[in-house]
Amino acid sequence: MSLQGLSHQARDAKSWPFEQARLLLDRILRLRLSDAERDLAMTLILAGKADEAVKTFEALQKPVVFETGYGPSGLPHLGTFGEVARTTMVRMAFRGLTEDAIATRLIAFSDDMDGLRKIPPGLPNSDRLTEDLDKPLTVVRDPYETHDSFGAHNNARLRAFLDSFGFDYEFASATDCYRGGRFDATLLTALERFDAIQKIMLPSLGEERRATYSPFIPISPTTGRVLYVPTLERHLDRGTISFRDEDGSVAEVPVTGGHVKLQWRPDWALRWTALEVDYEMSGKDLIDSVRLSNQVCKVLGGTPPAGFHYELFMDENNQKISKTKGNGLTMDEWLRYGAPESLAYYMYQSPKSAKRLYFDVIPKATDEYLQQLNAFNRLRAESNAPALDNPAWHVHRGGPPEQGSPVSFSLLLNLVSAADASTKDILWGFIARYIPGASAETQPLLDRLSDYAINYYEDFVKPSKTFRVADDRERAAMQDLVARFKALPAGCQDAELIQNEVYEAGKAAGFEPLRLWFTGLYEVLLGQSQGPRFGSFAAIFGLERTVALIERALAGAFVA
Repeated sequence: MSLQGLSHQARDAKSWPFEQARLLLDRILRLRLSDAERDLAMTLILAGKADEAVKTFEALQKPVVFETGYGPSGLPHLGTFGEVARTTMVRMAFRGLTEDAIATRLIAFSDDMDGLRKIPPGLPNSDRLTEDLDKPLTVVRDPYETHDSFGAHNNARLRAFLDSFGFDYEFASATDCYRGGRFDATLLTALERFDAIQKIMLPSLGEERRATYSPFIPISPTTGRVLYVPTLERHLDRGTISFRDEDGSVAEVPVTGGHVKLQWRPDWALRWTALEVDYEMSGKDLIDSVRLSNQVCKVLGGTPPAGFHYELFMDENNQKISKTKGNGLTMDEWLRYGAPESLAYYMYQSPKSAKRLYFDVIPKATDEYLQQLNAFNRLRAESNAPALDNPAWHVHRGGPPEQGSPVSFSLLLNLVSAADASTKDILWGFIARYIPGASAETQPLLDRLSDYAINYYEDFVKPSKTFRVADDRERAAMQDLVARFKALPAGCQDAELIQNEVYEAGKAAGFEPLRLWFTGLYEVLLGQSQGPRFGSFAAIFGLERTVALIERALAGAFVA
């Protein structure tokens, strides 16, 4: 995939990833170059000569670092996907803006030195984990007995999860960074500037916690547990702190080498400083935490990264989604009923607006994604240029497929319903007659959508189908529609022609507004109040079968 020649479009693109990319570029140039250098570099980049700017200014040869964080006490979830997907969208926009001349990296960081505070439900061999409570996750024994630790097991699941979606990232472990020395220099700075950090953090805490708070969390040298205890003394000359161990004795440990970790807000600042992070986004609920971490980052000698705050997802009752409550959707649930592309599209849409994340959003997100992909490909065919503000560009990381789906997801759902299709073979029997030459091989996306449609229909649509008897006006209109369909040429598959006849039957019956006519059709024929264009449905299902469907409904065959 080439990103050459995109800078002109990218500088004017209005989609939020490009807005973020331009802000990030401005930050990079402001921090790394003088005023005069910055003006020249920006002029070159926006003129499509970013490679020349990089050659001219050595400071631009250092990669731009994006980061996402992950707490490995549980398995990856929708929030994990959303954060990595959205960050990747900004990264791709930045690459398009600079035509890939400025190198970028995405670090997926695991907070695996956190202590195990409680045992997640549903784990095998969970009884023995009681002995490991409050120990770092990379010390806690793996209940699945497949890895060296519970943290290592969940880290492996995270990497497999990200790999399955094709994300381009570098994995980083807090344990490795603390124990391997990557954080040592910044930890010694934190020790030296302990009082300045306390001055930032203490006002944000309650009175009880303020009395015992220390930015340093030691690992007990006797029990191996993470201890939230006060720092009694600091020894700058030897880089250590003293604290009271669990047995009551006073212990002294280095702040380097993995003997301590930092409280999570200072820890966030530590990562930004030591890893030189340029961009990290976070949820709206962390605004205050970001503000505090920014201040600590400056104390540590770093520069806070750019980023923005996204809104949180809500469940069907507009309650905040919680892993503890288990409300809302899981990754596995979305991917049973919808394509990964539809999920990425949903994450792309209006990240600063709260949205419901429940089963009924999947069909709509899927069809909107398909519409955007088709629109992208139409424009690409007309102008031979990518539409950078089209969500499909961001969903597919700059390389949308040239083929979408000729059939919408909602139409597939209604086809499954009308045909009582339990397998894809039944669906393909209808589709292949409507689209000559279509098959699972020639229409791979449509084939995948068929699986999702069958699953969604069986689990959600079928159990809630409620048929009703047509009223007198609907009955007369449906009888008129049957006559109109029978008057059409045998085997007619012209969706527009069929749709016109449906309109005319509704108008002749005096339906006002006309949508009441379509609502009646779906409620009487399919047991639901909404559906796709009826003409398209009838064209694929077949006129003769559609006529038979209407006649059976009028005979009361669907109503108990």
